[in-house]
Amino acid sequence: MSAPRFPIPHPEARLRRLAACVLAGFLAGFLAVLVFHQGMVGLLHLADVAARPPFQVQPVPPLGVPAVLSSAFWGGVWGVALAGVAPRFPRGAGYWLAAAAFGALGPTLVAWFVVQPLKGLPPAGGWSLPGVLVGPLANGAWGVGAALVLRALRRK
Repeated sequence: MSAPRFPIPHPEARLRRLAACVLAGFLAGFLAVLVFHQGMVGLLHLADVAARPPFQVQPVPPLGVPAVLSSAFWGGVWGVALAGVAPRFPRGAGYWLAAAAFGALGPTLVAWFVVQPLKGLPPAGGWSLPGVLVGPLANGAWGVGAALVLRALRRK
């Protein structure tokens, strides 16, 4: 029997790569909330599209952490998912479009159809304009920002 054409990585090396991918994804998603997501929320608030300003610090249940840190944590979780799928994105401009679409669709749809109903709120905030635009725009900006940070971290 001949040796495999491509050597199988040692399990410890695979585990280290996986841990690095998870850490990079979480960090990219966390930072992208603070810079890109909240930046877009700030712009939308200035344009009277978003009702609330960015960087909300009121405590949120169940742990009572500031809302912006809760958002950044969940951005980190979504960043791990982004890190898993981003290598399959097309190259060039398609990479950035895919990152924006990932952000605009994934977190927004989960917020609209899972999180808001669990909180006793109507899906998609009751489909009221201009509020229904905030999620896709802010989360799309998050997707581009997280992909940018992720790409920078992967180069290191």
